[in-house]
Amino acid sequence: MKTKLLLLLSLLLSAVCWAQDVNSDYWAATDALGRKVGRYDDRHPEKQVILFYWTWHERDDRPGSEVKNITDIVRAHPEAMQDADHPAWQRQPGYFWWDEPLFGYYKTTDRWVLRKHAELLADAKVDAVFFDCTNGSFTWDASTDCLLEVWSQAQRDGVNVPHIGFLLPFGYSDASLKSLRHLYDRLYSKGLYRSLWYYWDGKPCIMAYPDNLTDSPTDRAIRDFFTFRPGQPDYVNGPDPAHPNGWGWLENYPQHGYVPTPDGGYELVTVGVAQNACPETGGHCSAFNLPGAHSRSYSARHGFDPRPEGYLYGWNFAEQWDRAYELDPRAVFVTGWNEWIAGLWTPANSPWTGVPFSFVDEFDWDRSRDIEPVRSWGDRGDVYYLQLVDRVRRFKGTSSQPQPTPPQRMALGDWKAWEDVRPVYASYRGNTMHRDAQGCCDSHYTNVSGRNDIVEARVARDATYLYFYVRTDAALTPSSDPHWMMLLLDTDRSKLTGWQGYDYVVNYRSPRKGKVFVQRSRQDKWLWDDCGEGQMRVDGNRLMLRLPRAVLGLAPDERLDFEFKWSDNMQDEGNVMDFYVNGDVAPGGRFNYVFSEAR
Repeated sequence: MKTKLLLLLSLLLSAVCWAQDVNSDYWAATDALGRKVGRYDDRHPEKQVILFYWTWHERDDRPGSEVKNITDIVRAHPEAMQDADHPAWQRQPGYFWWDEPLFGYYKTTDRWVLRKHAELLADAKVDAVFFDCTNGSFTWDASTDCLLEVWSQAQRDGVNVPHIGFLLPFGYSDASLKSLRHLYDRLYSKGLYRSLWYYWDGKPCIMAYPDNLTDSPTDRAIRDFFTFRPGQPDYVNGPDPAHPNGWGWLENYPQHGYVPTPDGGYELVTVGVAQNACPETGGHCSAFNLPGAHSRSYSARHGFDPRPEGYLYGWNFAEQWDRAYELDPRAVFVTGWNEWIAGLWTPANSPWTGVPFSFVDEFDWDRSRDIEPVRSWGDRGDVYYLQLVDRVRRFKGTSSQPQPTPPQRMALGDWKAWEDVRPVYASYRGNTMHRDAQGCCDSHYTNVSGRNDIVEARVARDATYLYFYVRTDAALTPSSDPHWMMLLLDTDRSKLTGWQGYDYVVNYRSPRKGKVFVQRSRQDKWLWDDCGEGQMRVDGNRLMLRLPRAVLGLAPDERLDFEFKWSDNMQDEGNVMDFYVNGDVAPGGRFNYVFSEAR
């Protein structure tokens, strides 16, 4: 019994430590525009980042219905912009996606997607997500329940997932009161998923109005249970004097500070990717397809980015972050992650001001406000995600890069010698799950590429060799498998050389009898030329490589400063966005680990 208890304690401690080990502060990334994700040594652990998140992608569609993509329609039929009855709009009931997410036209009951979101947001150091429940009394319970289950498991797997809250209707309507009571009854009062709740001032935080709560026992319990921060809808006027404890969610530049703090600062400032506001409406909420809308490429100080694809560079997003740094609040509320959809409204059936129609909250590649990666943007699909990562790092600061242990010779198969090698490059376990899920309309998604679950990597060196160690959660599959456990190396830390900056790849050619092949990138394409060999040893779930420095163009006494990445079971060769989608990579997405002897 004592042995079992000690084993259980060991497992629990391991689970607790795992989340601390995976720290994206140490990782490097350069986006398709050549912008590096920065490192900022002045840490502010008290700062918080909240992200607006949509759980409403759960609706049952009519049998045989097809996805309607605004971007595809506008690019194929520009004349449709002048005609609400153009056949391209397919005016049957339904909604439109402004474009296709990297993970497809998913539903937010797709557990595979929800796990991807958990890791992406954890790696971006997002502290909380608030679910959009501002429409009527819809709380999207099926999606919420699924997300809470998936993120709770991810939390147990070591993912520092965001905590959760809800943004209810803007005002104290009957719908708002109904939602508030419903959420308290089915989730909070029962203590469900308590480890995921977002706390503010010592209580679970909810962006809702308590004004029309009654004096009933249940309503008194609700009033005492939450920290209320009513959501302010206006983009222009700032805090509502009638609700001085309210928070904003989206504003035009220059944004206001919300809820003054005793030290002279503010609790919160909003940051938006774009705002569906324009001069015609005095900057208030309006249709996104109106002229002059505050799009991704808009800056209040500089106008619109004149470059042909100026929407990729995020002038609006950057300007709003700059304002947040100026006001230096405790928290930033970012809009948003994954709204994606909008309805087509005509003057006959809506109060919106667009002619001949209105798309209100989302419209196209420029007039939209989602950060989640986009499929049609190719290798630029993650530019807003990496911009978010950089801006959050600048707001919160980053941890110092760990220094490596001294050089040492490593014998092939001497696994014990690796135990004292630092740093340990940890990766999330449990993320090679397969996908089989119904998407929007007639779409269905499968992905069975998850194979070897990478959980840890290490690096050692001496004057002659570089040694790489990697451990997986279970025994490794045969090395003859396609795209098996590839190691990618960026030895000069420059995106200008090699494929996506990677100068060498190991194991793109299958290893043979303990021998691995090192290949050098040919210019910037997925073309690789043999340049040397190394040795390999596999034992269960452990893999070790020994690579000569000379093969990698590194001198015996050269101080090392390089980036590296492990990838298993890539499916789309030459597409860097594959790292977000298929197999397993360590670290996630476009990130790289950094090994540096630089002081």
